[in-house]
Amino acid sequence: MKGTALIIGMTGGIGGATARALAARGFRIRAMHRNAAAQRQRNVEWVQGDAMSAADVMAAAAGAAVIVHAVNPPKYHDWRGLALPMLANTIAAARKTGATIVFPGTLYNYGPDAGELVNEQSPQNPVTRKGRIRAEMEWMLLDASRAGARVIIVRAGDFFGPGAGGSWFSQALVRPGKAASRVFYPGPHAVGHSWAYLPDLADAIAGLVQRRGGFGAFETFHFEGHWLPRGVEMAEAICTVADLPFRRIRPLPWWAMRALSPFVESFRETLEMRYLWQRPLALDNRKLVAALGSEPHTALHDAVHDTLEALGCLEGGAGATRRPSSAAA
Repeated sequence: MKGTALIIGMTGGIGGATARALAARGFRIRAMHRNAAAQRQRNVEWVQGDAMSAADVMAAAAGAAVIVHAVNPPKYHDWRGLALPMLANTIAAARKTGATIVFPGTLYNYGPDAGELVNEQSPQNPVTRKGRIRAEMEWMLLDASRAGARVIIVRAGDFFGPGAGGSWFSQALVRPGKAASRVFYPGPHAVGHSWAYLPDLADAIAGLVQRRGGFGAFETFHFEGHWLPRGVEMAEAICTVADLPFRRIRPLPWWAMRALSPFVESFRETLEMRYLWQRPLALDNRKLVAALGSEPHTALHDAVHDTLEALGCLEGGAGATRRPSSAAA
């Protein structure tokens, strides 16, 4: 099952990665952008439009078999005022055209009552404002499926990988554009954390899209990705790849973020999500594996290397060693 896939949020990490994975499987890629004329990616049909305009989304979706809704308000700004109307426009277009909506889900939906391992039936009782908005978005999609739309939600942990510019990895653990000399880690070292390498996640999404004919009107799949029982393993992997001793791992200065939060909106919004670093939350991927046969999985050190290289955080650029031998504490 192929056809045209409309990507809303093509210039973001998950949108771009999913577009490449779908193109590799034979889909034609159409992308909507507010400045379409300035976009230069090859083999993409760029159309002018704004996700906040119902008419623009409807026009862009004409003839599409799939709509990948991968657009988010930048830097957490005005989620309710932007995220909900954009999704409503995608739903309206999908209902009219018959396209399947693909929606990247997050862990924000879960509160402490969900437990340490969540599956597709785990209760969604979010304890944060953004979590409640994300849960509301999924309820909107469920309602749309009951009214005739088709929906695939793929839930994953924190993104990393080439193109994941707005992630915890690139905005907290390392400094893009500078060779890594130290690594900040946001949580207790022994608390597990879920990560999703974008190329693997996109490949899984594309595989599910290709098999969508065998699914129900509303399907949610959990992507396990890199579940690290000792969350600090990600910082240690960065040190190994960048040839740094583990003693260069530092705690993230939450105190400074809190002090500046009255003046910096993105800091206020980030502080709200700190709880996801303070307790383990793993994703049960058995349903996804049953659908695909296996979950795409790049070895952690290879994935970290490619992420650091794309961010310009390795000495020597493209020629940097993939697996340095020295990572002594």
